[in-house]
Amino acid sequence: MNEASLEELIVAQMVGGSTSTPAWKQGDPKDFNASYCVDLATFREFVRDTQPEKFEALALGGDSPTVHKFLARLQGEITKHGIVACLRDGVSHGPHHVDLYYPSPTTGNAKAEARFAANLLTITRQVHYSPTDTLKSLDLVASVNGLPIATFELKNAITHQTVEDAVKQYKTDRDPRELIFQFGRCMAHFAVDDSHVRFCTKLAGTQSWFLPFDRGYKGGAGNPPNPDGVMTDYLWREILEPRSLANLIENYASIVRTKDAKTGKKTASAIFPRFHQLDVVRALLADVSAVGSGKRYLIQHSAGSGKSNSIAWLAHQLVGVKHQGSNAFDSVIVVTDRVILDGQIRDTITGFTQVGSTVVHAESSSDLRVAIESGKKIIITTVQKFPFIVRDLGGAQRDKNFAVIIDEAHSSQGGKVSAALARALSKDGLDTDVEDVEDALNRLMSSKKMLPNASYFAFTATPKNKTLETFGEPLDVDGVVKHRPFHSYTMKQAIQEKFILDVLANYIPVDTYYKLIKTVEDDPEFDAKRASQKLRTYVESQKHAIRQKAQIMVDHFHSQVYQPRKIGGEARAMIVTTSIDRAIDYYEAVTAYLAETKRPYKAIVAFSDVERDGVKVTESQYNGFPSAQIPSMIREDPYRFLIVADKFQTGYDEPLLHTMYVDKPLSGVKAVQTLSRLNRAHPKKHDCAVLDFANDVEGIEVSFQPYYQTTVLADETDPNKLNDLAAVLNASGIYTAEDVDEFVSLYLSDAPIDELHPLLDACVAEYNERDEDDQVEFKGSAKAFVRTYGFLSAVLPYTNASWEKLSIFLGFLVPKLPSPPYENPSDELLETIDLDSFRAEKREAMKIALDEDDGELDPVPNSGGGGRVDPEFSRLSEILDSFNAHFGNIPWEDRDRIMERITNEVPEKVAQDERYKLAIANNDKANAKVEMVRALQGVMFGLLSDETQLFKQYSDNESFKQWLEDSVFRQTYNGAT
Repeated sequence: MNEASLEELIVAQMVGGSTSTPAWKQGDPKDFNASYCVDLATFREFVRDTQPEKFEALALGGDSPTVHKFLARLQGEITKHGIVACLRDGVSHGPHHVDLYYPSPTTGNAKAEARFAANLLTITRQVHYSPTDTLKSLDLVASVNGLPIATFELKNAITHQTVEDAVKQYKTDRDPRELIFQFGRCMAHFAVDDSHVRFCTKLAGTQSWFLPFDRGYKGGAGNPPNPDGVMTDYLWREILEPRSLANLIENYASIVRTKDAKTGKKTASAIFPRFHQLDVVRALLADVSAVGSGKRYLIQHSAGSGKSNSIAWLAHQLVGVKHQGSNAFDSVIVVTDRVILDGQIRDTITGFTQVGSTVVHAESSSDLRVAIESGKKIIITTVQKFPFIVRDLGGAQRDKNFAVIIDEAHSSQGGKVSAALARALSKDGLDTDVEDVEDALNRLMSSKKMLPNASYFAFTATPKNKTLETFGEPLDVDGVVKHRPFHSYTMKQAIQEKFILDVLANYIPVDTYYKLIKTVEDDPEFDAKRASQKLRTYVESQKHAIRQKAQIMVDHFHSQVYQPRKIGGEARAMIVTTSIDRAIDYYEAVTAYLAETKRPYKAIVAFSDVERDGVKVTESQYNGFPSAQIPSMIREDPYRFLIVADKFQTGYDEPLLHTMYVDKPLSGVKAVQTLSRLNRAHPKKHDCAVLDFANDVEGIEVSFQPYYQTTVLADETDPNKLNDLAAVLNASGIYTAEDVDEFVSLYLSDAPIDELHPLLDACVAEYNERDEDDQVEFKGSAKAFVRTYGFLSAVLPYTNASWEKLSIFLGFLVPKLPSPPYENPSDELLETIDLDSFRAEKREAMKIALDEDDGELDPVPNSGGGGRVDPEFSRLSEILDSFNAHFGNIPWEDRDRIMERITNEVPEKVAQDERYKLAIANNDKANAKVEMVRALQGVMFGLLSDETQLFKQYSDNESFKQWLEDSVFRQTYNGAT
């Protein structure tokens, strides 16, 4: 089997694979006119059969100057606007307008069906495309009505050639100046073998950027085995099937033109969907067509995988999707926290002229009302404005159906925010003239549901447990209800396909070592935990510590990034800091060191305006230009460092970012989002690097693991936890059931504020009479109840009036409760120490390998999180010894986290064990030790999945186990007694 036999197979299956019209036919390479880049015989046949009067007027049957003038005009218009726009719009020549393509018909439109069937689709082998280099030919060219829309270079692994050889052929042996290869002349150029498909929308010699078009296999790159043929036959059997091709032409492929607001320079880019983008949009549209509105969808697509275009394609097509013969939605609302997405959606949809004028950005509630009432189909708003926009919505739109697309759907979209949207758009929303409290309460609860007149489409790379349970698809696994995304494109697949870079491939942890000395003669006692936190903050904030780390960063960037000309000499770096003060300190240290070493670049600092020493401080004071210009200025020389405090850590797409210097503790989704700023692909970007001063390999690995493949919620949040919390709260005696009923009744009837406060104040007075432990338990449980109910009320298929009333009551009571008094003696600590030495050493760069299994997230935590932890008072010298041992010669690679577990988390959990607390209360030390060992064993088993190394030491190392038991018992028993 060779290249020619793959050609034969493709052509045979395309030509013989369709019984409907239009259908593929094999073209004759002799009919291809290389000078005008057109299959002249097929083009003439199409115009003659569909527009005979134009055929005669333009004398297309002959070879006269009239024909050549028209063909020159046709060639010029395609060069100017692109093949897709010309197919959609046709071409005008003098007084004549020639249709070049007839679009897909609507159901029941016989005339449009006949026109669509008149399109001529040809697949032609060995097309000699050059008028000058006539020996060169393309393996395959696909044309619509004689106009090429795609080219193909084929290879076969059996003959020891692969898709990479096809890509190389396009890059080195296909001159982009030839007419057929010029920008916009074809939708895409495909490199294909029997295992893989790649495509490029703009050939540029060796700089051509080919993207993967594989299905994906086992959560990674590649294609699954095909028992019925070649693994890549989905390309010609499914994607290029006539109706699918028409859908691509009409709704996906486009040339997007943008203008740089600063320079005025215009740029054009051709967009064509990757397989996962096409697959998810089509799957969502098919599901909506089948079930209508009222469903929730979670789409987990890796960061940098093109979610903006996926959202734009989905929004555009949701406008017209039908359910049972009618439009499924009246309006599509896109909710995003990325201002840039507005422009991306506008630019993408502009190419689809039939709906281009229906896109609006709702800046206010009045904008939103006007947009909906005037029939605007796509409405874009931001998360920040969202609660204010929906608050004042009227009632007319409650009889309409809405699609709500949520970009980067995290828990901010759950609970109160989405409940506000639900109330505004609900057919069962609150009435203004409430007569019955119970009826009003039921309507309020119903308004928190995901309503039947709205469908939710939540896009995220890193779904949290709340997001999975709110938007995910439920599935039963051995009797346990889990939730998973409707569609996934995993980080693993994106990395393997080289669409994004692996930010963990060159992860360099930095061990920081501290040594502190006492400056006081006495040896006072301090709260060990708080003192340790203060000591580290003190060390990290010292100017010369920051100066030393800044030197490491600058020297690393210069030698490892700048001099090797990473990203073609355009590489940038980001420094991630803990606070605005640290960001400014780093900016000053980096700027000073760059000046001293005469380096040819500068730094930019990014933070929100703040007061420092009583004076308002802004970014522009340091940078010398407005904040809005930071994203554009960092792309220009001499700026190479972007120093940030929270800003730009999420939602910021800059392919020129190559290296990140992290001096901020990161964990969970925040770690994934922050480090993922580096993963954006660029034609000249082949790697990236992280130099981390604040985290360890194991912590980062734990953070990334759940999101490497499809994320699955391990179990549902247990609603019975609300019953447990309510029982604790009701038994407290701080309020009565009558207090709750009376307050809610007054609140829902819009009673004046002076009638509400006395009820709450009486409860606060009762709360203040309790001892500190009771206060901590009550307030923690109350907060947990409000938080958990706010989430569950949007998910549960049923309502509970008592929960709703208690949630309303506690929501107003909690803010009025004073925090328990707690004197913090460690405030004196920083007066007693001085910095003796600080040093930082890079460890060897290491690649963090992630497991290939689906990641699981625990359900939403329901525990109160309350409970005062008695401080363990240690002598200052012991704290210093412990601190230096903690950050100095570390025998555990993940000692930071292990020490936190065994000195704080494990004792706290053991101390909450009811049987152990009872033994302590009975003043039975021997029995208490037995109960403590039992409780400790349970806690350690609970850590097995997260802390394998710690559990192994506990189970296998008898001396460590004994030490841990003694340590935990000393902390918990002595503190309690």
